[in-house]
Amino acid sequence: MDASARATAVGLLAPVLWGMSVGICRGIAEDFGRGPGFTVMYAAACLLLLFIFGRPHLRAFSLKYLLLGVGAANVCAICFIFSLSMAEDATQTMQVGMVNYLWPCLTIVFAVLFNGERARWWIVPGVLLSLLGVMVVLGGEDGFNPMHVATNWMKNPWSYTIALVGAVLWAGYGSMTRAWSGGHNPVVIIFFNDMLIFGLIWMLTPTPPVEWMHPGWLGVFLGAAATGLGYGVWTYGMQYGNMTLLGIGSYFTPVLSCVFASIYIGSDLSATFWQGVALVVLGSLVCWTSVRKTKPVESKGESLNLHHKH
Repeated sequence: MDASARATAVGLLAPVLWGMSVGICRGIAEDFGRGPGFTVMYAAACLLLLFIFGRPHLRAFSLKYLLLGVGAANVCAICFIFSLSMAEDATQTMQVGMVNYLWPCLTIVFAVLFNGERARWWIVPGVLLSLLGVMVVLGGEDGFNPMHVATNWMKNPWSYTIALVGAVLWAGYGSMTRAWSGGHNPVVIIFFNDMLIFGLIWMLTPTPPVEWMHPGWLGVFLGAAATGLGYGVWTYGMQYGNMTLLGIGSYFTPVLSCVFASIYIGSDLSATFWQGVALVVLGSLVCWTSVRKTKPVESKGESLNLHHKH
């Protein structure tokens, strides 16, 4: 196996690691609430990323990017955790997760709208396929039924709405990163800020005493490894591997997320749910193929249009 193939294989571990995040984060929220578990998770992930990437240089980033771009990523993390922790059961957790996975097609749409990318006409049916997939997921056993989608959404409107806001914010972060990052990787800063934010939530929110011997801490460190190592192997793959194969692989994260969640949190996923997942993935891939290839603005070989999350 040559160096490029090896880097591609390493990079393809990232979607597997990110696919664990929905189930793991739901488990952390159930075991520790929104404060202690996520503070420790982001702290451990931040240390891991410091080891991989080294200390970031704040002066390399513009103030506009630190406030708006990095800020969007941090608010997105809050939306992701709160939307999952507010879900009422395992099935609703997975539905919220699929709303969050609208971000791949939204990232491409934002790149076309705000970053000067050119797309072919089939970006429109690609977006519609992803939206249809989410509606099939939200429709439950009945699949695409607008009335049932609305009814299910209103059962827990904050959870679904926050997840949608998070997807939009992550797409916005990708767009701002491409335009304003100057080719520098902000991931250590993002995770450090996330640690501070959830530490503040821990301080300000009444929580029971932390059980430091609780077996759930294993899930916390699994979450840190999944997120931190995910970024590490992804960046390595994008630096030295096949970016096209990695891009295609990243869009199967929703499928891997569902497989892992069905094991980790015992979510019983119906055939209709899987049909919706397939439509979301297909729509994202259609959007991706619609973009005309232009010379990328990248950091150390990292394609910022494919910059992944959770």
